[in-house]
Amino acid sequence: MTVAPDPGGGRRQVAVLRFRLRNPPAHWWVLGTCLVLLCALIAFQGFCTHTIGAGTEAPVDLQAGAPLNGSRPLLVARGDHLWSPEPDPGRRIALTFDDGPEPRWTPKVLAVLQRNGVPGTFFMIGSQAVRHPDVVREVERGGHEIGNHTFTHSGMSTGPGWLRSAQVDLTEAVLVGITGHYSRFIRPPYSATSDAVTPSTERALAKAAGSRYIIALADYDSHDWQKPGVAEIIRNATPPAGHGGVIMFHDGGGDRSQTVAALARIIPRLRAQGYSFVPLRDMFGLTRTEAEPAAPWVQRARGTMFLWAVELAFWMTSALGWIILAVGILIAARVVIVASLAGVHVRRTRSRTSPEFQPSVAIVVPAYNEAVGIERAVRSLTETDYPGLEVIVVDDGSADGTGDLVEALGLPCVRLIRQANGGKAAALTTGVLATEAEVVVMVDGDTIFEHNTLTNLVQPLADPVVGAVSGNTKVGNRSGLLGRWQHIEYVMGFNLDRRMYEVLQCTPTVPGAIGAFRRAALLEVGGVSSDTLAEDTDLTLSIGRHGHRVVYTEDARAWTEAPATFSGLWRQRYRWSFGTMQAVWKHKGAMISRDPHDRRIGLRALPYM
Repeated sequence: MTVAPDPGGGRRQVAVLRFRLRNPPAHWWVLGTCLVLLCALIAFQGFCTHTIGAGTEAPVDLQAGAPLNGSRPLLVARGDHLWSPEPDPGRRIALTFDDGPEPRWTPKVLAVLQRNGVPGTFFMIGSQAVRHPDVVREVERGGHEIGNHTFTHSGMSTGPGWLRSAQVDLTEAVLVGITGHYSRFIRPPYSATSDAVTPSTERALAKAAGSRYIIALADYDSHDWQKPGVAEIIRNATPPAGHGGVIMFHDGGGDRSQTVAALARIIPRLRAQGYSFVPLRDMFGLTRTEAEPAAPWVQRARGTMFLWAVELAFWMTSALGWIILAVGILIAARVVIVASLAGVHVRRTRSRTSPEFQPSVAIVVPAYNEAVGIERAVRSLTETDYPGLEVIVVDDGSADGTGDLVEALGLPCVRLIRQANGGKAAALTTGVLATEAEVVVMVDGDTIFEHNTLTNLVQPLADPVVGAVSGNTKVGNRSGLLGRWQHIEYVMGFNLDRRMYEVLQCTPTVPGAIGAFRRAALLEVGGVSSDTLAEDTDLTLSIGRHGHRVVYTEDARAWTEAPATFSGLWRQRYRWSFGTMQAVWKHKGAMISRDPHDRRIGLRALPYM
C-alpha cells in the first residue's frame, strides 16, 4: 500500500521548530547562559593576557618625521598636538620602571631604591596589577609613584578609539581599586623617547591625554629589555655630564637581573657626579596630591568591583585549565587501567565457553511502535540453533501495527502478548512472568541476533554464581559519521569497560539490547522496576547487590540501530543520563552498607558512574 505524503507535515515541523526556538526549555536557558558566561570569561582572560587579539605594536614609519624631536619627555595635549611645559631638569634625575608589577623583580628593584633612598615611578600594566595587587601596594607603601602603562601593554596609536580608551580606563579602574587614587601620568607602550613619536602617534597620544593626563616619555632609554649586559645598560642610562632627565628601566616583562644589577651600580655613580633623584612629578612641578589625586568613594568601589571581576576571570580560567589538565590525566590513567584489566579478563575467559550447557531459554522482546524492524528482529531470534527456544513479544500498546506484524509471521515458537501501554519495564515484567524458562534473555525490538549468539550468551550461566550476562552490542547503521562515532563508542564500552567491570565484579549495566538473566535472580530482586528511566541499570545494580555476579561475553553479538540524527542521539543520551542518575540515587545506600556485595557496587560501580 502506498501512503500519500502529507502536504502539511513539513509546515507543521517548521512550526514546531520555530516554537521551540522561541520558547526553549528552562534548562536550555541555563545551559546557554553558562556557556556565554564561560566564553566571555575565557575571552576576557585572553584579552588580559594578550593571547586573544591582533598584534599591538605599531609599525614604525621612518619617513613620517618626528614632530616632538627636541621636546622634553613630559607632554600635555593642545588640540591634536603635544607640547611640553616641563622646565629644564638641571641635575635632577627621575627613575622610571615599565611593564610591572612582577612578583620576582619589582621587589628587588624596590630593595635597591630603598637602600639608596631613591624614589621611583612605576608604570604598571593593568592586567599585571590585577594579578599582583600586593606588589602594587608594596610600591605605594615605599612612597613611590604609580603610572598607567595600559591594560595589556597595547600600542596607543593602533586599533579603534574605544579600545585605546579602554586600555587606559581599565588600568585606571584597577589602580584606583588597589590604591584609592588616580594617576595623571601615562606612558604609552613602544614609545620611549620624544624623537621616536610620529605625527600619527602624536595625534593618538594627544587624544588619549585630553585635559586630564600627562604623557610621560623618557630622555634616556636604558634598553635593558634587550638584556645587553650590565655595562651596556649603565652606558645607555647615563646622561651627558650636567644634564638630568627621565631614565627608563623595566621591572617586568622577563628576566630583569641585569636591570637590578645595573641599578645598584648607577645610582651611587650618578649621585657621586652631583645628580639628585626626584619623583617624576617634581620634574613637572606637581605636588603628590596633584599627581595622584584621591578618588571618590564611588570610583574606589567601582575599581574594587572591577578588580574582583578581573580576579574572578583569572581564577576561573586558571581553575578551568587545571580541571582540563586533571581530566586529561584521569582519562590517560583510565585508559591504562581499563586496558590492563581488559587484558586480565581476556586471559581469564579464554576457555569459558562450553556449548554443552543448554538451559531452557525464553527471549522477551518489549515492543512499542517497532513496526519498522520488528519482523526482521523476530526472524533473527527464531533462526538460532538453540533448542526449545521460546520468543515472547510483548506489544506495549503500539499504535503502528507492531503486534499485527508479529502475529502475521506465524512462527511456531513466537508468542505475542498485547497489553496497554505501561512502559518498557512493565512489558519486560509481563514477559518474565509469562514464562517458566530458567533463563530470560531481554532484547530490544530492533535487535538482530547472529546464528550462534544465544548459545554463546547463556554459557557463562553454567556457573551458579553468575546471575546475568551482558552480550556484545554492535552498531548496525554505521555508514554515516554519527553512526561511526557511536560504533567506536560501543566498541570501547563493550570491549574494554565491561571487561574491567567483570574483573572488579561491579558491572553496572546489562544493556537492554542483549542480556541474559537467571529467572530466579529476576524474581529475587522483584522483577524489572519502573522506578527509573534506566531500567537496565537499575536491574543490574539490584542483581549485583543480591550477590550474583554479572559477566560479559564477547562472542554473543547482537546488532542494533543507533540514533541516526543528532536530535535522536540527544534524546537517547538525555534519557540514559537522567536514568543513570536516578539509579545511582536509588542505590546510594550501597555506598555505606557493610554487606560485601553492596560495598562492591557502592564503592566501585556508583563512583565510576
